[in-house]
Amino acid sequence: MVPDETNATNEGKNRKIPALIVFGDSVMDTGNNNNLPTLLKCNFAPYGKNYPGGFASGRFCDGRVPTDLIAEKLGLGKTLPAYLSPNLKPKNLLKGVTFASGGTGYDPLTANIMSVISMWDQLIYFQEYISNIKQHFGEQRAQNILDNSFFLVASSSNDIAHTYLAQSHKYNRTSYANFLSDLAIKFVRELHKFGAKNIGVFSAVPIGCVPIQKTLFGGINRGCTTRLNDMAKQFNSKLSPALNSLNKELDGIILYIDVYDTFLDMIQNPKKFGFEVADKGCCGTGYLAVSYLCNSLNPFTCSNSSAYIFWDSYHPTEKAYQVIVDKLFSKYISQI
Repeated sequence: MVPDETNATNEGKNRKIPALIVFGDSVMDTGNNNNLPTLLKCNFAPYGKNYPGGFASGRFCDGRVPTDLIAEKLGLGKTLPAYLSPNLKPKNLLKGVTFASGGTGYDPLTANIMSVISMWDQLIYFQEYISNIKQHFGEQRAQNILDNSFFLVASSSNDIAHTYLAQSHKYNRTSYANFLSDLAIKFVRELHKFGAKNIGVFSAVPIGCVPIQKTLFGGINRGCTTRLNDMAKQFNSKLSPALNSLNKELDGIILYIDVYDTFLDMIQNPKKFGFEVADKGCCGTGYLAVSYLCNSLNPFTCSNSSAYIFWDSYHPTEKAYQVIVDKLFSKYISQI
């Protein structure tokens, strides 16, 4: 039986934050790609093997993703629905949704290449979402969501890992990272303009250390790809102070959330965090696998995904996401 994630009603103790509203890519997607004409979807086994009911919901993971784990920590429910879920009812909007789309990025070209929802189209869906709240529950309820919810933005990996090559005739690695940071700041400004007050923005991650990048570009020893990590660090070095400036300029709270250092520490010191394998994914052929190669016909999926940092060659396991969320949550959420 398919779990009804849209009816997660765990009230929790935190009444201050009424909803979690999420924008981003596959790390935060809970199924928005399922009905898109794109290869970047994962609503099939063995994805979701550790999700409630073993259901392949469209999350790029063996179980839940940060969207869900943060919603649970906020007392909003164990899962957060995808905005484009066909099962979504008006009442399911009240505790928040994710507009995230696997394969997207800040650069509009990224979504075009991948045939997914751009970050900028996610903002259009957000406006529609607020209109629906007003229509069904009134202006005051909508204003409470805008004023007091936590808005989370996580993107950039697909831009850095893939789209840069298509843009390299216009940018070098440093200027492209700066271009992405400018787009991220523009996105936050637009989101704030539409009424969001408390906005957290994830840093770029050490994308050069995911298994597929190690396999393709890490040489015989499969080391981290330095040029991709350097781009991520350049993006972060511009994004962080820019968001701090926005925090002083705009009403509300604008947070830079540093995921890079925690994730890199996990990859470099897996046993410290309770993992055994950090250089390949549990699912697929081991070293080289992305969503469409990680499927029920492939015999190589591991039996114990909790021993692995990565589920496939690109995306972490639920356990790895839980470690990251646990480590960062208390540090940042206390500021909201």
